[in-house]
Amino acid sequence: MGKIKAFLARKDVVLTMQRYGIDALGAMAQGLFCTLLVGTILNTIGQQLGIGFLNAVIVTIGTGEGAVGYTIGGLASAMVGPGIAVAIGFALHCPSLVLFSLIPVGFAANAMGGAGGPLAVYFVAIAAAECGKLVSKETRVDILVTPIVTVLVGIGFADVVAAPIGAAASAVGEFVKWATVLQPFWMGILVSVVIGVALTLPISSAAICAALGLTGLAGGAAVAGCCAQMVGFAVMSFRENRWGGLVAQGVGTSMLQMPNIVKNPKIWIPPTLASAITGPLATCLFHLEMNGAAVSAGMGTCGFVGQIGVYTGWVSDMAAGVKSGITPMDWAGLVLICFVLPALLSWVFCQVLRRWGWIGENDLKLEL
Repeated sequence: MGKIKAFLARKDVVLTMQRYGIDALGAMAQGLFCTLLVGTILNTIGQQLGIGFLNAVIVTIGTGEGAVGYTIGGLASAMVGPGIAVAIGFALHCPSLVLFSLIPVGFAANAMGGAGGPLAVYFVAIAAAECGKLVSKETRVDILVTPIVTVLVGIGFADVVAAPIGAAASAVGEFVKWATVLQPFWMGILVSVVIGVALTLPISSAAICAALGLTGLAGGAAVAGCCAQMVGFAVMSFRENRWGGLVAQGVGTSMLQMPNIVKNPKIWIPPTLASAITGPLATCLFHLEMNGAAVSAGMGTCGFVGQIGVYTGWVSDMAAGVKSGITPMDWAGLVLICFVLPALLSWVFCQVLRRWGWIGENDLKLEL
């Protein structure tokens, strides 16, 4: 047993929740962002602003009726599987041959996983990466052995588990979406609070939303919860962190407050209460839906990706004939749910807790 532990340590195979539940999941979100999300944004910009080179088909794959043309954004989106796999490999400290071999593994796992492909890639990439690391530099023909083992293990594992994982993730996502439509008030609260809390925790709310395919009303509630955390912390900590903190948290991430939350968990109450209010308002009053890329639902105001995702959903719905146009109520809901209400509610709740002595001076101070 001691020799095995020493071997795993030498290979940097660390079987911990930190490595797989935080580092790998966070990397998954980055891979999603750099492929699917960026591709969606580029396509939307090209369509809305009439930018020729973004709308042009630059490559066609296949022939005849089965031919598929890709724009720049389309190609970026199509690389979501390899993007996630390589990002996870990087987070797991893979040697170069293992890292590059994850490209076909990610593509295969995403394709085999169907609608739940991103989650399938997550599990398959971890397995392939760790197996590749175990054999890396252990033979004189490493340049052959390492890529072959990584690819065979990855695609073989994907062939066994990708479809079931994808189906399970898709089923859970569909259930959440169905339940939100059936019970928009209670599910609006639940989804908003849970996804918002996940955004502030050192895990990836974006990866969770993408893995479960949270779109529609459920996606709108997720956007509300994430915005409540980011905008809420940014505004309620303004007296301590000023403009730098406002931007870092409001457009960056509320995860910056985690060290302060550990010291005083009560500071988490205001934005969480705000999310419990804005969530059902989003689902019941404004009918805010995320019909863009599901990953956007877990981004909140980070780079305004959540809002761009809602807008791209509107555009897609209009193109499909599902939506006649963007109404003033749509815009009012987006602005109120994403910015105004999170700021106002979190500030009010924070003031109350400051008066009660639950939040003290500099409890929200960041080391910027």
